[in-house]
Amino acid sequence: KLCGYLNKLGIKGPIKTWKSRWFFYDENKCRLLYYRTAQDINPLGSIDVSSASFDCKMENGEGVFEIRTPSRVFTLKAISKQAMMYWLQQLQMRRWEFCNTQSRFPVGSSQLVNEPLTGRTNVVDNEDFLPLVKTPTEAVGLKAASLPAPQTSTALQNISLKHPWTEIQNTVYNICGSKQLWGNNENVFSFDEFQEHPENMDEKQEAEVEADCAVKEGTLEDGRMEPRLNWIRKARWMNSGFPGSEELSREKNSVDKVSVLQQQILTLTEEVKSQKELVKLLHKALEAAQQEKRVSSMYLTAAEDKDRLELVRHKVRQIADLTSRLEALEQEKKELEQILTLRDSHIQELKEHVQLLMEKNHAKQEVIMALTEQMARELSDPLQEANTITVEALYKQQEEIEHLKDDIDAYKTQNQFLNSEIHQVTRLWTSVAENEKALLMKCACLQARNCQMESKYLTVLRKLQEAVPGLPISHAELVKNLIQEALQWDVKEEAEEGFNLNPVSEYDEYGFMTVPDYEIEDWKLLAKIQALEIKSNKLRSQEIVEKPLRDRWNSIGELNPSAELKSLIRSGIPVEHRQRVWRWMVSRHCSPVPGHYQRLLEQSRSTEHPACRQIELDLPRTLTNNKHFSSPTSHLIPKLRRVLLAFSWHNPAIGYCQGLNRLAAVALLVLEDEESAFWCLVYIVENLMPADYYSDTLITSQVDQRVFKDFLSEKLPRLMAHFEQYRIDVSLITFNWFLVAFVDSLVSDILLRVWDAFLYEGTKVIFRYALAIFKYNEEEILRIHDSVEIYQYLRFFTRMIVDGRKLMNIAFNDLNPFPMKLLRNRRSMHREELDAELCELEQIKAAYVKERAEQGP
Repeated sequence: KLCGYLNKLGIKGPIKTWKSRWFFYDENKCRLLYYRTAQDINPLGSIDVSSASFDCKMENGEGVFEIRTPSRVFTLKAISKQAMMYWLQQLQMRRWEFCNTQSRFPVGSSQLVNEPLTGRTNVVDNEDFLPLVKTPTEAVGLKAASLPAPQTSTALQNISLKHPWTEIQNTVYNICGSKQLWGNNENVFSFDEFQEHPENMDEKQEAEVEADCAVKEGTLEDGRMEPRLNWIRKARWMNSGFPGSEELSREKNSVDKVSVLQQQILTLTEEVKSQKELVKLLHKALEAAQQEKRVSSMYLTAAEDKDRLELVRHKVRQIADLTSRLEALEQEKKELEQILTLRDSHIQELKEHVQLLMEKNHAKQEVIMALTEQMARELSDPLQEANTITVEALYKQQEEIEHLKDDIDAYKTQNQFLNSEIHQVTRLWTSVAENEKALLMKCACLQARNCQMESKYLTVLRKLQEAVPGLPISHAELVKNLIQEALQWDVKEEAEEGFNLNPVSEYDEYGFMTVPDYEIEDWKLLAKIQALEIKSNKLRSQEIVEKPLRDRWNSIGELNPSAELKSLIRSGIPVEHRQRVWRWMVSRHCSPVPGHYQRLLEQSRSTEHPACRQIELDLPRTLTNNKHFSSPTSHLIPKLRRVLLAFSWHNPAIGYCQGLNRLAAVALLVLEDEESAFWCLVYIVENLMPADYYSDTLITSQVDQRVFKDFLSEKLPRLMAHFEQYRIDVSLITFNWFLVAFVDSLVSDILLRVWDAFLYEGTKVIFRYALAIFKYNEEEILRIHDSVEIYQYLRFFTRMIVDGRKLMNIAFNDLNPFPMKLLRNRRSMHREELDAELCELEQIKAAYVKERAEQGP
C-alpha cells in the first residue's frame, strides 16, 4: 500500500504554511486521500491522480514536488530526496495501471473498436528513464503509520481550518477510540485485535449494525454512528488489504515500541494534569455550594422573623463589603496598569539605549578589526600573503565545485524523472487518441447504418408514393403526411440533437450543391434519399479509404509518371493536392507561353469576336448547380468570360462551341487562376480530345458515339439488346457526356475523380466511365419495359450514383481489358464510314440542288 506522511503547502491568502498530512492511495478510484494524522477516519480531501501530471523542481528545495490536476496544483514535500522520488515513481506507475485498465472497452463492443486496442493495452515500457527507487520504509508504508505524527511548531498550525467538521469528527473519534487502543498498546494501523479474533463478530450481528447505521445515516445529520461503522469497515478493509500485517507487527524492534510507549505516557500525563485542574475547580465550586447551603439552612431553621431579618441584613452587609472590595481592587488594577505602562515605556527606552550602545561597540570593534588587519598586512611577508590568498581561493573553489556537483546530480535526477513523465504522458495521450479514433470510427459506422436505414425508409415511402393512385383515400393521406414529414427533416436539427461526425453541408468544397434541387415535387423525396446515400458513403469511406489514400498522397514529393501515381490518380486526388497535380498534368503536354494569354485579352478588348454574343448567352447557363456561377454577379463569371474569349482568339478554327463553357468553368473552380484555367482548356481541346471534336460538324464526337455503341454491345450485350428492343438511341443521352466530360451529369465528388483520371490518361477514361455508369444501373434499366419510362430514367439516373468507389472499380477493373489501340482502330473505322456517309449526303444534296436549278422557278 502506498501511504505515508508528507508536508502539504497550504495557502491562506498571502500566508503560506507547510502542514503535515497523512497520504493514502486509493487504488479503486486512483485518488490520493490525505488526513491530518494516520489515526483519522475521515479524509480532509483528495487528489485525482488519473488526470494529474507530476513535476519536481530542484530550485524549490529538497523533497519538494508538485501534482498538477486540471483544477489545482498541489505542492508536497517529502522528508528526503529518496522519499520524494519514490512517491513520484509510484504515483506514475499507479496512474499508468489505472488509465491502462480504464482504456479497455467492455465486453460486447464492436470488433472494429476492439481490434486496434488488443495489442495496445499490454504494451510494456522497456525504456527505463528512471531506475526503480528503493522503498524508504521509515517514511512510507505500515512502519511510517506506526510512528508518531511529525510535530509542528504550534498545535494549531497543523489543523485544517477549511474542514472544521471533519476535524471535530476525527478528534472525537480519536478520543473515543484511543482509550480502547491504549489499553492494548496499539495504534489505529495495528490490526492485531481484528486479526486475532476476526470471527468474534458474527455475520448476523454485523449485518444488523450496518442496517441500523444505514437507517440512522438518513435521519441523523451529525453522523454519530457513521464514524464507528466506517471504522469497522476501514479496519476490515485494511485487514484484507494488508496480508501479513500481524507478522510485520511482531517483528517490530524494541526502539519503535519504546517510542510508542513514550508517546502514550506523554499523552496520559497531559490527561492526568487536565483531570487534576478539573478536580480543583470542582472542589472550589463544591465549597461555595456548601456554604450557600448552610446559610440557606440557617435562614429556613430560624424560628422568628427577627432572626431571619438579621440573616438578610448580614447578607446585605456581606454584599456591600464585597462590592467595596471589588471597587478597591478595580482601582488598584488601574493603578498597576498605569505603573506597568510607565515601566514598559522605561524598558523600551532602556532597550533603545542598549541597542545604541551595542551599535557603537560593534562599530568600534569593526574599526579595531580593520586596523588590526591593516597592520597584519603591513607586517606580513608579501609571498606568505599571496599563498594565504591562494589557499583561501582554492578552498572556496573546491566548495563551489562540490556544490556544482550536487546541483548536477540533482538536475540529472530531475531530468530523468521529467523524461519519464513526458514519456508516460505521451503514451497516455497516444492511448487516449487511439481510443478516440476507435470511438469515432464506431460512431461513423453507426451513423452510416442510421443513414442507410433512413434511406431505406424513404425508398419505401417513394414506392408507396408511386402506388398512391391505387391506395384507399385514408392510406394515401397517411403516405402523403409521412412524405411531408420526411421532407421536413433538417440537417441543422439533427446536428443540434446529437453529435454529427460528417454533416452533409449544402455545398461542397468547390461550391457544388450536394443535394440536387429538383423542381418536380415528386422528385424531392428522391433528392432526400440521395443526400442520405452520400452521407452514408462518406461516413463509411472516411477512415477506411479516404485517410489511407490521403496519407499516401502526403508522402509523395515530386510528381513523376509511374504506375503507382496512375493508381492514385484513378482513386481520386484529395482536395488539398488536386490543384497542384492538375497544374503538373497540364504543363507536361501543354507548355504555357509567357504573355500569350495577356495578348489574347488585349485583342478581345480591342476587337469583338463573332462568338462573343453566343458566349454571353451561355454564361448564365453554366453550372447552375454551383454557387460560384449561379448568379450573374458571381465573381467567377467575368473570369470565365475572359477565358472563353481568349480561347476563341487562340483557336480561330473552333472559336467557341457550346460545352467549352462548362470545361473552362470546372478548370476555374479547381485551378482558381484564370490563365491556368485557359491553358487547361487548351490542353483538353487540343491535346486530349481528337481533332474536329468541337468543330462545326462535331464529326469526331459523332464517331465516338458509334464507337461507344460497339463497346456497349461487347461489354453489356443484355443491356444493348434491351435498348434495341425498345428502340432506345443511347447517343441522345451520352453525346453530352463525351462533349463536356460528364459535367452536369455526375455528382461533383465523382465528377472530379473522373476528371482526375481523364486529365492524366485521356479520352479512354470517358469510355470507361460511360460503360461503368450503364453497368452500375444495368439491373434497374432491365426492369423497365417501356420506352418512355426508359428515356425518363436515363435523364436523371447518373445523378443517383453516389458510390464513387464502386463506380471506379467497375470502370477500371470489371471492364478490362480496354486497350487504347482498339479504341484508335474503332475510331479510324467509323471515321471512314462517317466520311463516306457525309460524302454521299453531299452528292445527294448537290444532285438535288442541280435538279431544282434545272426545273427553274
